Amino acid sequence: HVQLVESGGGSVQAGGALRLSCVVSGFTEITFCMAWFRQAPGKEREGIATIDGNAVTTYKDSVKGRFTISKDNNKNTLYLQMNNLKPEDTAMYYCAAGYYFGLAISPTQAHYWGQGTQVTVS
Repeated sequence: HVQLVESGGGSVQAGGALRLSCVVSGFTEITFCMAWFRQAPGKEREGIATIDGNAVTTYKDSVKGRFTISKDNNKNTLYLQMNNLKPEDTAMYYCAAGYYFGLAISPTQAHYWGQGTQVTVS
């Protein structure tokens, strides 16, 4: 039974930082391609960062230079370090696992989803 559980969300002021975590169980290791998505009220879910089995990362322009995706295979944990947060980053953040997300980081490529963690920037 595959399970993804996010944590680390919260409320911060603009310019602040948060670190999201996603613990993966049901895999022997994170060999899937992993990604972070976010969804603001009234908007579609958008992919913002991915990391593949070789730790190659991809970012959407909206977060490039501010967010860093990483993973610890020993802990089966995916991370998203978010710096210099802006009000427009306010959203529910989800981790996901799939075989390949591509440059578009499409949610249709996700096979497994976490339940989400809320990030609010004021």
